[in-house]
Amino acid sequence: MNILYLNHYAGSYLHGMEFRPFMMARHWVKAGHKVTIAASSFSHLRGQNPDLMGKKYLDETIDEVRFFWIHGNHYNGNGFDRVRNILSFVNGLYHYQNEIVGKDKPDVVIASSTYPMDMYPAVHIAAKYGAKVVYEVHDLWPLSPIEVGGMSKYHPFIQITQHAENYAYSHCDFVVSQLPNAKEHMIQHGMASEKFHYIPNGIEAADWKLPNSPEDAAYYELLHQFREEGYFLVGYAGIHSLSSALDSFVEAGSKLKNKKVKLIMVGQGPEKTRLQQKINDLELQDTVETLEAVRKSQIPGLLEQFDALYIGTQKQPVFHYGISPNKLFDYMMAEKPIIYAIEYENNAVQKSGCGISIKSESSAEIARAVSKLQKLSAKEREQMGLRGKEYVMENHEYGALAQRFLEVLELPVEKKPDKK
Repeated sequence: MNILYLNHYAGSYLHGMEFRPFMMARHWVKAGHKVTIAASSFSHLRGQNPDLMGKKYLDETIDEVRFFWIHGNHYNGNGFDRVRNILSFVNGLYHYQNEIVGKDKPDVVIASSTYPMDMYPAVHIAAKYGAKVVYEVHDLWPLSPIEVGGMSKYHPFIQITQHAENYAYSHCDFVVSQLPNAKEHMIQHGMASEKFHYIPNGIEAADWKLPNSPEDAAYYELLHQFREEGYFLVGYAGIHSLSSALDSFVEAGSKLKNKKVKLIMVGQGPEKTRLQQKINDLELQDTVETLEAVRKSQIPGLLEQFDALYIGTQKQPVFHYGISPNKLFDYMMAEKPIIYAIEYENNAVQKSGCGISIKSESSAEIARAVSKLQKLSAKEREQMGLRGKEYVMENHEYGALAQRFLEVLELPVEKKPDKK
């Protein structure tokens, strides 16, 4: 099977997140299929964007997965430059479709960007080659930018996105959703119920490798110094965005002063500069630290050095449809207790018993959870962490998830009778 995977933000172990398309593709290639990932050359999520050396596109192969990079402009935040970047990718899919497809016409086209506008070229390419169309949903756009980003439903960009979402559900053959509770929303926007398939994010167990020695881990000298000084280290590793609810994590630092605790945020993102300023304004430099992002391969060694890990989201209705954050599964693989500040019923931390679940955006509850974990013995925290790893290996290993996805791609499409 020839699979064309359209994902604006796709990365690899060379570039950084997002990793899901690459992880899926590697398993499909091992199963004997051919995969091309078409992506933009610029994404705010990646630690390292590909260098097109002045070209409009670049064709390269990484771990037997073919990447087709389409030139995209640089942007910061969510202004006009980001819209221009989105348009450059969508238009590039049309303009370079012959180069993207090459000699191997696709059997399946997957539209997988966070926004739904790439479904237009996906349907166009699929119709040209007689391929199936799969719409992979990460977030519910335009609902997410409305509720999380505060955009008006009457904003022209939101109106365009809403049209694209409705088009996607009505024109795809199957939907693969990372959000387990989103089916009813999708039906309301034109999806036939039998199209829905839930496949969450996961981890690649084979890639989870600790450094050869502890001293080789990212930020070893700094974190080792903190530990030697008796600090309890609580880490966050991921994108610094509004939806990650890092304001409450920073504010918890005010309640943990003089408690021998360090709250450490590792990563990048549109909110990082503002959060650094907030730390300064609240005079929390001795309690809250910000560090630059590390490579995917460095995550195991980094997380190994923390005593506990934090993950949170804003308190927004959109999250009741479900979430599937990659960092949660990384945290579980790290065998560390987790402070889970997400109000969502499908709670993996609660199910596995690997941490403490609290309300979203509550600095007081974050501080209490930190203090509670700090008081536990090292053995008790170790047992918590082990429960998380057992859970993620049973439910979220990418080898099994890729097989489930492949089974969807191989499903027959029911032909509708011609209208007379």
